[in-house]
Amino acid sequence: MRKIVVRTLNPRSQRGWLACGNLVFRCALGRGGILTAKREGDGATPRGRFRLESARYRADKLRRPHTALPLSTTRTDDGWCDAATDRNYNRAVTHPYPASAEKLWRTDGLYDVFVVLDYNRLPRRRGRGSAIFLHVAGEGLAPTEGCVALARRDLLKLLPLIDRHTRLVVV
Repeated sequence: MRKIVVRTLNPRSQRGWLACGNLVFRCALGRGGILTAKREGDGATPRGRFRLESARYRADKLRRPHTALPLSTTRTDDGWCDAATDRNYNRAVTHPYPASAEKLWRTDGLYDVFVVLDYNRLPRRRGRGSAIFLHVAGEGLAPTEGCVALARRDLLKLLPLIDRHTRLVVV
């Protein structure tokens, strides 16, 4: 599939729809809605067109998912730097890490399987937002901190249809 489209009726909404071919799923969006000028910590989902870089999954929680994306297992010490002044801002890091970094090994299931989007990756602009993923939604499609999230079963249905040529478009 070449394109995944995420849309909502209201840019301040924390929920929307994700469409890929004939599949349409409800999705959770950032608590700050959708913004064109995303900033670190604003809780907004960035508007734009993003390449899907890779996927990760918890091997202790599910079998290896089917996908054409580069796929790796998440380790207990995996993290993602969200410290805008750090040289590894918006990059994968290993815990313990001296600067602020989100833990990718979570107990709430949100990162049991996730896709890394190329938002603010090359070039990285400090303070423009980090760790923007397509991941498992919280209970009741709870708002995210800026990511797009699907029910686990829906994300697992989507993974076999996508590859590095697929673009996620947030409108």
